[in-house]
Amino acid sequence: MKTLVVDPNAELPPFEQLRRQLIEQITTGQLAAETRLPAVRRLAADLALAPGTVARAYKELVSEGYLVSRGRNGTVVAPQVSGDPKTQAQQLTDEYITKMRAQGFSVRDIMNYVDQALGRR
Repeated sequence: MKTLVVDPNAELPPFEQLRRQLIEQITTGQLAAETRLPAVRRLAADLALAPGTVARAYKELVSEGYLVSRGRNGTVVAPQVSGDPKTQAQQLTDEYITKMRAQGFSVRDIMNYVDQALGRR
């Protein structure tokens, strides 16, 4: 695993910085499927974060399908994430839609943003 860095002065909250770095390492293959991640308390201590911050990042990545929690046996990279580009694309799309809906955007609003990003509007 590539070194993770959390900047306490960054605009993004620490859990989101950690989450994004882990997603990048997973989707680029730096973290292979079935790779075991450090325990929450260990990673929190290494990054000088509260354990709840790391736990939140892990929990979100589990819910997004990037990680699998095995209870006392730790947290590992989900098997399907690191290889198939179509699976990765679907997961990224699902993540985007979930975040947009959490912000209160309608399906129509989300589609308008996608169309704008693709240069269709």
